[in-house]
Amino acid sequence: MSARERLTDALYGAGWGTVRKLPEPVAVRLGRTIADLAWKRRGTGVRRLEANYARVVPGASPERLAELSRAGMRSYLRYWMESFRLPAWSAERIRTGLDVKELHHLTDGMAAGKGVVLALPHLANWDLAGAWVTTALGIPFTTVAERLKPETLYDRFVAYREGLGMEVLPHNGGAAFGTLARRLRGGGLVCLVADRDLSASGVEVDFFGETARMPAGPALLAQQTGARLLPVTLWYDDSPVMRGRVHPPVEVPASGTRAERTSVMTQALADAFATGIAEHPEDWHMLQRLWLADLDPARDPEKDRKGTS
Repeated sequence: MSARERLTDALYGAGWGTVRKLPEPVAVRLGRTIADLAWKRRGTGVRRLEANYARVVPGASPERLAELSRAGMRSYLRYWMESFRLPAWSAERIRTGLDVKELHHLTDGMAAGKGVVLALPHLANWDLAGAWVTTALGIPFTTVAERLKPETLYDRFVAYREGLGMEVLPHNGGAAFGTLARRLRGGGLVCLVADRDLSASGVEVDFFGETARMPAGPALLAQQTGARLLPVTLWYDDSPVMRGRVHPPVEVPASGTRAERTSVMTQALADAFATGIAEHPEDWHMLQRLWLADLDPARDPEKDRKGTS
């Protein structure tokens, strides 16, 4: 393990060990202070966040994008402060920490007995949403976690999420897919963060007017198992309660090849994600490159935008 990896692991360990013990108002103020400091430094993550927001809010002035990125960093640090503290939250605090609209799409799907796939973008706090599902609804579920370095940090995230009642599988391709399919055939619930492709072989979608790739897994699982596929979007407001919406099911097309059906379904997910992100852009924590134009090493959209502003 490199020195940088050891430092990263130690910092996350300190977060879970120290922040979880802070009174909630203190943790809120700490998160906002760290967010503002990071925003003022204008590091790579903040500049990327602004570049992504420029797609979401077309025509936004540099001043508006700066406002959004500041709010975005505050939202992002709220996610981290809540996540560090979640293991210490009471069951009642978790149950009252999320208010969900159109929940019947999920409960009806589970009652049908064919399994449900929930697909979410990186909006607000998906870990809190997961803890709410296991605590308030009493529904266990299976999810997938990206392999992180160092391995000890990945282990921390797995232990953290398992402590919240989730079954966590490593993102390692076919083996994870097979287990997810088995859980769904047994009438279970699968939750996947699905707005960023980690395999470089995802499905191309139109996302805010440009081409991006999103993972095919949610659509393929629904086709293969008959499970209901439901987009979910989350957001914060000025209260301590996070808000959420379960969108109507994404239907499997009646015709077409598997690839064609997957493309149509993944585009439907992207459209639902875009609706939630456009309504609450500051809660979309996408600090990485997403659109294909940005993944082209010959083009740096941050420099392009800076040069034209």
